[in-house]
This record gives sequence, C-alpha cells and structure tokens, in this order.
Amino acid sequence: GALIHEITGSAIPKEIPGLHAVNAVDAAGVHPLLFAIGSERYTPYIKERKPQEILTIANQVLGKGQLSLAKYLFIAAKEDNPDLSVNDIGAFLKHVLQRIDLTRDLHFYTKTTIDTLDYSGEGLNSGSKVAVAVAGAVKRELWAELPAEFTLPRPFEKHKMVMPGVLAVEVPKNIKNSDVPIVLEILDEHLTGADLEGLPLMVLCDDADFTAQSINNFVWVTFTRSNPSHDIYGVDSFTEHKHWGCNGPLIIDARIKPHHAPVLEKDPAVEKLVDKMGEKGGALHGII
Repeated sequence: GALIHEITGSAIPKEIPGLHAVNAVDAAGVHPLLFAIGSERYTPYIKERKPQEILTIANQVLGKGQLSLAKYLFIAAKEDNPDLSVNDIGAFLKHVLQRIDLTRDLHFYTKTTIDTLDYSGEGLNSGSKVAVAVAGAVKRELWAELPAEFTLPRPFEKHKMVMPGVLAVEVPKNIKNSDVPIVLEILDEHLTGADLEGLPLMVLCDDADFTAQSINNFVWVTFTRSNPSHDIYGVDSFTEHKHWGCNGPLIIDARIKPHHAPVLEKDPAVEKLVDKMGEKGGALHGII
C-alpha cells in the first residue's frame, strides 16, 4: 500500500478534476477505507455550506480503477482546512466527525462489487459501499471523555473512548449473532432523545480494549469487519425518499461475523524459528 501511494500519489489528482489528495489507509487494510480531499466551490454565498461538488468527486473516485475497490470513502472539502492531510488518520477523522451531518451526509451504494479479498460481504466480490462527504463549519465539540450521566443499557457493560467523538462498545460474547438486532433496538431506545452531540460515532466490537488501544487498531477493526449496508445503524434512524440518516450517533457493527475469516494468530514456535534464521550464520541473516 505504501509503495502504491508513493508511485501514484501525485498522479491521481490529475486524473480527477477537483481532487487534491487521496489515501487508501494502510492500517485499515488499504482497500476498505479511503480518505480524500476535494474542492467545494458550488454556491459559495449560501447561508450554510454543504457537500455538493465533492459528491460528484466521490462518484468519480468510486468509479476509477483500483480506487473503485474502496468500501468506505471519507471525503472532505479543502476550503474548510487547507492544511488538512489525508495521511493523518486521527486528524482527518476528527475533521470529519466535527462537521458531519448524520441526517444528510451518508450516501450508500448497495448490492455492488467489493474487493475479492474483502470477506465482510455475503459473497465473493459482493457487498456495499458508503461515501461520507463533509463540508462547512464545525458543528460540534467532540467529547474527549464521557460525561458522568452517560449510561448504556444491559447487556452492554464495557466501553472505552477511542479518540474524541468515538466510543468502542464491547458486545458480550454470550450474545448470538441472531440476537444483535434485538440488542440494537434496546440500545436505540435507551439513547434516543439523549444529548449525544459530542459522540457522533459508536463502534460495536468484540474487544473494546484492543479496539481503543490505538488508532490503527480502531480503523482495522471498524472498516475491515463491517459491510456498510448491513452493519451501519444509527440512533433514532429514518429513511426519507430512500435516503437513510440518523438523528443520534452513527453505530457501526464491527464484530467478527460467522462468515468472516478467523483472526490470524501468530505461532510462537514459528516466530522463534524465523528469529533464529535471522541470527548470524542463519539463512536470513542480514535480510531480516
């Protein structure tokens, strides 16, 4: 992924008018998550700026060669922060979460193709995409920590802040996959109407400590283990003229599903063998 960025980084903006920068996030497995910055120059004198031109750029990005493999596309307007970098994962996500309008800014592509290596869909090359486009002024101050009055309903007990505005919520291991919709209804009922403006994103996961341990862990868990059309929910959600949105926090179900590949676990014996091969006199000495 890093090599591809180095080779193509300066060329891609020349291929798509208005696109300034793009980053297929290595820590999220490259193809599941794409950050982009584009120009937003339409109707500059309206009372509230909103995504317009960057929506057309998003469509171009998702229709362009290898970029079309992206599953989550986050695109921001350069005019809102000329210093914003697609390579700073935390800062880019913070920029998006400060500005996102969850009733308006999520745009789904359902029953479409995804990368052959992506196991989050229900079949080979079969899944969905979502473009998240933000433009305009900061809408909220993100919570750095949860207020004392914040609670979650049973069976949720363990949760941890990942970064400002993002909460990892651990789903107990005794909850069956078939019971998750019921549990989500309980969560929705508990949180609807609460003042959660500083918490725009919640991620359901198998291990809150691991997910919140680093920004790299967070993007890996969230964007490799979810299929947008199936795994995105929201507090107090609605569908209006076939557009989906929510009035409360966005919820991404990033648990490992039954059809997912198992977690790759390191074999200590193999690691010791490889380390020995790297020692002086070993077959891989001077190479690793």
